[in-house]
Amino acid sequence: MIGCRSTISIAFVLLLSAFSYAQDNDTALEPPIVINNPGPEYGGDTRPFQGIPGIERAANGRLWATWYGGGPTEGPENYCMLATSDDDGKTWSDVVLVVDVPGPVRTFDPCLWHDPEGTLWFFWAQGYTHWDGRAGVWAIATQNSGDAEPTWSEPRRICDGIMMNKPTVLSTGDWLLPVSIWASQPNVADPAHAHPIEATTGSHVYASTDRGQTWSLRGTSDVPERSCDEHMLVEKKDGTLWKLVRTQYGVGEAVSTDAGATWDVKGPSASVPHIPHARFFIRRLKSGKLLLVRHNSPELKKRTHLSAYLSDDDGQTWNGGLVLDARDCSYPDGVQAPDGSIYIIYDHERKGAKQILMAVFTEEDILAGEPVSDTARMQVVVNQASG
Repeated sequence: MIGCRSTISIAFVLLLSAFSYAQDNDTALEPPIVINNPGPEYGGDTRPFQGIPGIERAANGRLWATWYGGGPTEGPENYCMLATSDDDGKTWSDVVLVVDVPGPVRTFDPCLWHDPEGTLWFFWAQGYTHWDGRAGVWAIATQNSGDAEPTWSEPRRICDGIMMNKPTVLSTGDWLLPVSIWASQPNVADPAHAHPIEATTGSHVYASTDRGQTWSLRGTSDVPERSCDEHMLVEKKDGTLWKLVRTQYGVGEAVSTDAGATWDVKGPSASVPHIPHARFFIRRLKSGKLLLVRHNSPELKKRTHLSAYLSDDDGQTWNGGLVLDARDCSYPDGVQAPDGSIYIIYDHERKGAKQILMAVFTEEDILAGEPVSDTARMQVVVNQASG
């Protein structure tokens, strides 16, 4: 799908893949509509709900942001969006691309990721109404993410499940996707579209050894009391894979010593405290340190006090504590620029303020516990709906 292939050949391969999934006339398996330059029907004044964002940065500095919204809450009216900035996030475009499916099928939980060759992937989940027990990970990709209007490949369905956190590239060169089938039973308007989860549920890892052309299930784990999973993968310096999972009590963990094929479930994480039922963000920085963004509310229960921490011992201990936003906010995702600047995107009041926000800072700011660098910017508005 990537590398030296032409845009035409990429589109051909992905179209064949999409066609094979739609043969049974299951509309949740059919390719969605990808709308460039969407009209007023997708304007901010039509969205009473939006959130759950992701962010990426092109080599030339262009920023891309994604999130989903539409309708009054999570449900069949949801669609995924893209916006962009060519001035380091000081100003942002209106929505420039929408992924939507007519009828009771929603697109949700989007994710942006630049692979090692510079191709930008735009992932999302697709399924009936709220949660149909199956969903599916879809993607489009572009090799010119530095352009304001890049050329995207045709939508491709990769596998069943939901993936909203960035892939991980191992030292071996393998690419890993953190895909989940939730532990909760289907919640759909029409029971005919419910899929049993008993044989498929888990915090899965899908792997590609050919730079994203094909993907296969490598391994899975079932951390007790997982809640929407939203798991993230870290390759430690000794080669061990560390899986962190959203749970009813905070963060659960599992480890793998065979590149994700088998997992030793450890239960609650001893080194990553977090509130229950909430997404966090962890990623290896260019310095080799780990970045952790999590909620740190005084009572460790509310989605407030979104804060950034650093670890120089592979996540055993954490230093600093820069509060990015003390208000009600959630779902951090991030990327780092070559100069070390860290960009974190998150949402604030999905049905109230309906804001997608960004914070920019450095390791120096994290360790100081306050903005001390010239880089630091807090609560930058990426998008605000008014529906």
